[in-house]
Amino acid sequence: MKADSLSAQRASRIWLTPEACDIDEFVAEVEQRADPAHYPLASMLVSNVPIYNGDAIRAAASDPDARKAFMAEWAWAMGEGSGIVVFRKCFDDLDPVDAVTRVFFQIIAEQRRENKASGDHFAKPGANDRVWNALEKLALRDPQAFARYYANDIIAMVSQAWLGTGYQITSQVNCVNPGGEAQAAHRDYHMGFQSAEEIEGFPIHAHQLSPFLTLQGAVAHSDMPIESGPTLYLPFSQNFAPGYFAYRKPEFAAYFDKHRVQLPLAMGDAAFFNPALFHAAGHNRTKNLRRIANLLQVSSAYGRAMESVDRARMAKALFPALLAAKDLNARERANVIAASAEGYAFPTNLDRDPPIGGLAPRSQAQLMAKALAEGWSPEAFANAIDEHSARRLT
Repeated sequence: MKADSLSAQRASRIWLTPEACDIDEFVAEVEQRADPAHYPLASMLVSNVPIYNGDAIRAAASDPDARKAFMAEWAWAMGEGSGIVVFRKCFDDLDPVDAVTRVFFQIIAEQRRENKASGDHFAKPGANDRVWNALEKLALRDPQAFARYYANDIIAMVSQAWLGTGYQITSQVNCVNPGGEAQAAHRDYHMGFQSAEEIEGFPIHAHQLSPFLTLQGAVAHSDMPIESGPTLYLPFSQNFAPGYFAYRKPEFAAYFDKHRVQLPLAMGDAAFFNPALFHAAGHNRTKNLRRIANLLQVSSAYGRAMESVDRARMAKALFPALLAAKDLNARERANVIAASAEGYAFPTNLDRDPPIGGLAPRSQAQLMAKALAEGWSPEAFANAIDEHSARRLT
């Protein structure tokens, strides 16, 4: 094989593009059927989704071997299997759920009085009530309710099953009000929150790694009959390699709309899924039911750098030098920005820095590139970086 041919083949395998999205390959992936033999610990399969009984899990939680058996099955299910697991009676005692729900509605009422725009990633702003960083807000407002709620064995077990120990939980409340429209089908954080142009810069193994860095979950804080619009899922869609491009394409969105499944949940139930699974919040067609869920996003302990670096201070120090370095071309300046400024928009404070107008706020690196391109003064850039940093604090 000629060297140029080998290089071209490697490049096409390593660097995914939107043109790699083949609808027939996608259909072949998602039209498989879940085999009950692969889910021996599930109580049933519904629409290719394994359903687990919370009482059985609680009975096994204190037995190391039984605990690992459940976690192993969930890890396989979310990876190679359907991509999602559902827990009936994730909370057997609904008192902690009630207590936390009251706190959530208090926060929502305060946001409405203050006319705060909370934004949304995949729905029109204002369609839903959102509470960003509900985890910290709950802990500070009602530590006792927090403790009783997050003492839950199932949340801990499914988080470890996907991510191992040392995971970090974050939480966002989503309350879809009567008439609230469905979200667009999507994949989730990390790559799901970046544009198609941005993710072209990542090799295929990064596309494959992204879903293993986080776990998505939702605890039902109200009953969720089908007409209230519980989450829509497309089982097995997490394994389509170019899926972070595909969900944005109209033919894939149309297929999702026609073939997605939807499971009703009762208050205290929960669903956890691979963040690469195609999914979307449903349309609330009821007249008086506010469908509210605590959306859990659990992150791997390994998604962090080894050293703490004050990148804002570095950016302010480097900006005048880059402004004066006329011998550096645009690509070389971009290389310096990549080596110094924070190139990722997250984590941030989504109350102060919401994703209004896009999937993610502007990163420090994007701000630095804009300032250089427009020839800002060092003082103006320093002020902008300080404001940017302040918006990210809780």
